[in-house]
Amino acid sequence: MTALFALATSLLWGLADFGGGLLTRRVPALTVVVVSQCVAAVVLGAVVVATGAWSEAGGRLWFAVAAGAVGPVAMLSFYKALALGPMGVVSPLGSLGVVVPVGVGLLLGERPGPMRFAGVAVAVTGVVMAGGPQLRGAPVQRRAVVLTLVAALGFGTVMALIAEASTTVTGLFLALFVQRVTNIAVGGTALYASVRRGGRALPEEGGTAAVRAALPALAFVGLADVAANGAYSLAARHGPVTVAAVLASLYPVVTALAARGLLGERLRGVQAAGAGLALLGTLLLATG
Repeated sequence: MTALFALATSLLWGLADFGGGLLTRRVPALTVVVVSQCVAAVVLGAVVVATGAWSEAGGRLWFAVAAGAVGPVAMLSFYKALALGPMGVVSPLGSLGVVVPVGVGLLLGERPGPMRFAGVAVAVTGVVMAGGPQLRGAPVQRRAVVLTLVAALGFGTVMALIAEASTTVTGLFLALFVQRVTNIAVGGTALYASVRRGGRALPEEGGTAAVRAALPALAFVGLADVAANGAYSLAARHGPVTVAAVLASLYPVVTALAARGLLGERLRGVQAAGAGLALLGTLLLATG
């Protein structure tokens, strides 16, 4: 069950990243974050009311609040790093956030066997390579590296926090709702501050109409992100966090394959090799 839920997490996060990346070409990044999370919050709010999840409120919800506060900061840092580029460096570095939940698992006493340790090493190497690391060419700005590492730390921290936010399925619905509301508060504040400084909340072409036209895609991104967080929480609950975190971090492979299949982007040799290593690491983790 751990492998199944964790791989579902990778699939959902990979598709959400792919969709979000396409949207940010037309809509300001902060607007994508805020609107997509608003849609997700509405859906989750209905689920919380229908299931009576309010009765699960407790101290663990502070983990969800913390995850909701960290998430937008990580995403904004990642988008800014992508703008500074090169993407071939930013994308693989961003996936290194896996070390946070893996480290937490080890600190809590998890001790994977030799086969699983090998699987962790192989899978993480594959994930980095699947991002298509740029080993030569344009120099990398120090600010881009710093922003990417901040994003990676944030992504890994969200994984570690959301795994602790609930102990039941209905409690998970409430935790995800609280996380979304906090995302909106933090992201909305950042968007407001950006507009006050002269930034744009709407696309230059189309304005509000362009955002309305993009609502189905924004809804998909927000709901896929919610489902990914939920699947990861279940994965971490059913098995070792060290295994769940690594398998859940295979999403760059999904994003690269989606770009290949839907946009016709050609995979570089290093990306194809990385996808193969990620698959091998997955097999080692699942059988170890």
